[in-house]
Amino acid sequence: MLDVCLLGTGGMMPLPRRFLTSLMMRYNGSNLMIDCGEGTQVAVKAKGWSFKPIDVICFTHYHADHISGLPGLLLTMGNAERTEPLLLAGPKGLERVASALRVIAPELPFPVIYREFSGTEEKFQVGGYDITAFRVNHNVTCYGYTVEIHRQGKFSVEAAKEKGIPLKYWNPLQKGETVVEGETVYTPDMVLGPGRKGLKVTYCTDTRPVEAIARHAAGSDLMICEGMYGEPGKEAKAREYKHMTFREAARLAREAQPKELWLTHFSPSLVKPEEYMAQVREIFPNACAGKDGKSVDLAFEEDE
Repeated sequence: MLDVCLLGTGGMMPLPRRFLTSLMMRYNGSNLMIDCGEGTQVAVKAKGWSFKPIDVICFTHYHADHISGLPGLLLTMGNAERTEPLLLAGPKGLERVASALRVIAPELPFPVIYREFSGTEEKFQVGGYDITAFRVNHNVTCYGYTVEIHRQGKFSVEAAKEKGIPLKYWNPLQKGETVVEGETVYTPDMVLGPGRKGLKVTYCTDTRPVEAIARHAAGSDLMICEGMYGEPGKEAKAREYKHMTFREAARLAREAQPKELWLTHFSPSLVKPEEYMAQVREIFPNACAGKDGKSVDLAFEEDE
């Protein structure tokens, strides 16, 4: 099961009941965060989740509303006696930006590792997550993210017995490891069935509509997409500042066909996003306006 929580849904500035942009996921004891705006720590505490198991924080870009919460979060993680390395991932320049912010959090009891992107797409793995960062179109370098949990086939006890594989090798084979015993080689495909459907979440903010978003979000269990402006007449402003309207996000979802669409990263002037959702659902019916703390537990198909 993959737990997903929108910690903050605001863009530009926090509001009394809306923190700045952040998303958190939990899977198999590992936490992943995307963006860390002001208010992220409070949102995590309100959700009742822990800072300590965060293995990676991915950043879409380095505007303040997406990264201003980082120094405080690092200090809190340090005060929780964390010693495990923390991976920070994002566009080129991340180490320079994070190091500047860490002037107020200079000493940490854990190492910080940086992974910077410069191309149109980059894939990496951490904590059981298969992550794809893909370039979008904002007024600074910005990336969206697809996070996938892949599932291997079921272990066949019958196949293992039929092939005479010793019991002590069943567990490593089930984990996808190859086992060598003398001149005999046991491979996972000897005991595992065909791969099973996993889980997929796509997240993008601060961008104009681009083909890459729909392509990477195709077939996602959940698509979380910027909807900066819901009110009529904001189209020109969205184009000028390279953001998206509700309707533009809905059209991307219609093309990608995720199971569900959540809108996020709302303009401070957009006090009640739900008032504009009818126009979105005309384009993509299974859509909703995100709000701080909105969560879902995504289950694998056979567990639903």
